[in-house]
Amino acid sequence: MTAFKGLRIGLVGPLPPPQGGIANQTRQLGELLRAAGATVVHVQSNAPYRPSLIGKVPIVRAAFRLLPYLLAIWRAAGQSDLFHVMANSGWSWKLFAAPAIRLAALRGVPVVVNYRGGEAASFLDVAHASVRRTIRHCAVLAVPSGFLLEVFGRHGIQAEVLPNIVDLDRFRPAAKERERGAHLMVARNLEPIYDNATAIRALALVRLVRSDARMTIAGTGPEEAALTRLAAELGLGDAVRFAGRLNRDEMATLYREADVLVNPSTVDNMPNSLLEALASGVPVVSTCVGGVPYIVQDGTSALLVPPQDAQAMAAAICRLLDNAGLADSLIEAGRAQVSHYSWERISALLADIYRRSLASQAAR
Repeated sequence: MTAFKGLRIGLVGPLPPPQGGIANQTRQLGELLRAAGATVVHVQSNAPYRPSLIGKVPIVRAAFRLLPYLLAIWRAAGQSDLFHVMANSGWSWKLFAAPAIRLAALRGVPVVVNYRGGEAASFLDVAHASVRRTIRHCAVLAVPSGFLLEVFGRHGIQAEVLPNIVDLDRFRPAAKERERGAHLMVARNLEPIYDNATAIRALALVRLVRSDARMTIAGTGPEEAALTRLAAELGLGDAVRFAGRLNRDEMATLYREADVLVNPSTVDNMPNSLLEALASGVPVVSTCVGGVPYIVQDGTSALLVPPQDAQAMAAAICRLLDNAGLADSLIEAGRAQVSHYSWERISALLADIYRRSLASQAAR
């Protein structure tokens, strides 16, 4: 990885906690770049509020986080050869990504924007003009999937694909083959767009034919109380376990204990949980939304169903539980698919993006 040695990179983005796709990818990228010899100056966009009580005061808390963040961006730009900004949709773009891009450009630092928002389509429908103006200050706009490439292209914004990185050493199949059961897992936060309610309703239907079926939901969020009530109303009792926030190693263990990953999301880009499940040898049932069909193929590397359709989801889960041959074929295809997301492969793409970004700045 000599391409990164000695390079000073300002990495802007959130960090866990909470565990989430962008936060996990930001932390992982920083670790990998440091291991490859780069100096990484990290600017955390979700730094804790100081004092912590400010976090309970709307509007005021934004100022308490934003002002130190802008100062940190300015300092980091003075210490970096290049900025790598992990960006999301909505207010996250307006408050954190856009200011980082403009401040870095003001200081003459080339910027790579790594846009990962699953809600990009609806966001760009409203904000495409302002996003386009900000993107002009970037050397490269990188997105994780062909789905987002098309979304930006519809608004005349050029991007290129830089896929997510999967830690294939951590997320791997169990060392010993175990007896298969009916342990389902969901690895999405408890928020409306991830529609955990449909997964719980699907479990209730699965249990009509597989009374041993159970589900672990790994994530936190504002819908926990409502989802707990739903599970009770459906008579699921101890069949649903809300595991809360799990760290990377705990998640890896959970994958190896699961028989099916269920992804019930209504909006998605390139969900890490889906890729990690493939790497862990877990067959996937997912809604066919956003970028999901760009990374798995229905009937080949996963089973895809319409969003908010508990009947279809339950039927797909039962197909996997009842057909070991189908599950094995999905696992084999999924592991072959996910090999394309290793650091060894993605690092070459990233090194080229950095090289071109630095060259574009030198040519100005």
